[in-house]
Amino acid sequence: MSKRNDIAPYLRNGPLGKAFDVLNVTLMLGFVFIMIYPFWNQLVISLNEGTDTVMGGLYFWPREWTLANYQYMLRSSSMARGLFVSVARVVVGTATNVLCSGLLAYVTTVRGFSGRRIVRVAFIATMYFSGGMIPYYLLIVNLRLTNTFTIYWLPGVFNAFNMLLIASYIYGLPASLMESARIDGAGDFRVYFSIILPMCLPVIAAVSIMTAVGHWNAWFDTIIYNPSGQWDTLQVFLRRILLEREAAARLLLDQQQQEAMRKLTTLSVRAATTMIVTIPIICVYPFFQKYFISGITIGAVKE
Repeated sequence: MSKRNDIAPYLRNGPLGKAFDVLNVTLMLGFVFIMIYPFWNQLVISLNEGTDTVMGGLYFWPREWTLANYQYMLRSSSMARGLFVSVARVVVGTATNVLCSGLLAYVTTVRGFSGRRIVRVAFIATMYFSGGMIPYYLLIVNLRLTNTFTIYWLPGVFNAFNMLLIASYIYGLPASLMESARIDGAGDFRVYFSIILPMCLPVIAAVSIMTAVGHWNAWFDTIIYNPSGQWDTLQVFLRRILLEREAAARLLLDQQQQEAMRKLTTLSVRAATTMIVTIPIICVYPFFQKYFISGITIGAVKE
């Protein structure tokens, strides 16, 4: 044991320990570079003239600075409407999901409710079994939810995974707080909103950021359940640019603006659209990061 204690300081502070620190820092910096560089490259392309971008060789800095790509995208009425629908979907979808999933989690943790285990198992079963896409689509059609904004938030008001996260956190709260509130005459809604909810802010923030990111990035359900295009989101607009090259077609249709748009290309406009879609969620995430980390690791360690 004494020999190990003598060697330990040498391993930590000696050449071997310093070499490990250098290697560790180098690997971490390389990992950070791999994660950040694709976004940075898209930003560089979006700020560079399209005709110059086609030549290639853009890595860390634009050669020909321009804001024409962003000006073109932001002038589009479809872009503005898609942004409004996306923001509305994130706000409404996240709020309803967190509210209903939180109430469901509270129901499954009330020790005096005899059916809480049945409710819990019933919702957990939905994580493993489903009717399939075709029966689900027929259900949505029969409920007349197609081509409506309701399709974006109503089917997802209850989420079994979010319920499990919130319920795990509630189980860790002192039961005496709820019992004392009920003795004072508080009902279940008063107990949840006045006691449980304020104490569950970390897990609520974690669930909120996950749900918001899911709504912000969603596009497949929009294509299936919104065939008219009335409620297209920003992500669907981006998909059209990426797959259908809608930007290139628009650049050629209007001959009067050909001279003003001659330096725009599909690649540069696509990069600008990617940054417009990505930047908002990147700006929001740092404010919830500490809650997200503490909330998502709930239940990982049991005493």
